[in-house]
Amino acid sequence: MTKIFHRIKVWLYRNLLTRDNPNDYIARVNAERSLGIGDVCESAVTRGGADVSAAAMEHAVSLFLKEMGYLLCDGFSVNTGWFTAGVHVRGVFDSPDETFDPKKHTLLFEFHQGALLRRELETVTVEVLGLAETGATIAQVVDVKTGSVNSLLTPGYNLKITGDKLRIAGSSTANGVYFTDTITGERTRVDATDIVVNNPSELIILIPALAAGTYLLEVTTQYAVGSLLKEPRTATFEKPLTVA
Repeated sequence: MTKIFHRIKVWLYRNLLTRDNPNDYIARVNAERSLGIGDVCESAVTRGGADVSAAAMEHAVSLFLKEMGYLLCDGFSVNTGWFTAGVHVRGVFDSPDETFDPKKHTLLFEFHQGALLRRELETVTVEVLGLAETGATIAQVVDVKTGSVNSLLTPGYNLKITGDKLRIAGSSTANGVYFTDTITGERTRVDATDIVVNNPSELIILIPALAAGTYLLEVTTQYAVGSLLKEPRTATFEKPLTVA
């Protein structure tokens, strides 16, 4: 019998993507916090007994990841055992002679769990904390240009955001849609005139001119069913979105 070493806590949320069944729920992990390379290396030394310093390990890991990125850009795939990675082309070619067109086609990296990581799941138990108290909720985002779901952003094109209590409403100057750079923390606000559709269950916005990188999507509003809140609340989409 496999021993249980890990416990993950989850909250239940209404499944806003199955409108034909209002009584089903999805689980979201109650994440403690996001860890960087340095945090993981420090844990490997203090908990895992690694025989090198955390700084040396962080340096080596950073070198590995940088070289992996370089090789992926040359079309190699990488299998670490813990995850596999590769570069893929998205978009339709209308003839055998058509060349790659950045206006129609997109390059993106895809990562998938490997055998070693899947094996670790056998040591994890899940504790359901119950139904989460929710305000505004972002369930799904679709990059209209590429059709990508919960992954890519194409600046200058529309992004479809679905969820619950998303309508931008109220007099607070904080209300709006934002993209926050996961590295620098810089927040870019979507101009109010670029919010094309503004409904409780759906927003369609024009993606601003974001630089390449990863971003967190945030929606801040005072909207509530039948009234407005005194103070704005913010819904943050749990998955980082990428501008290639």
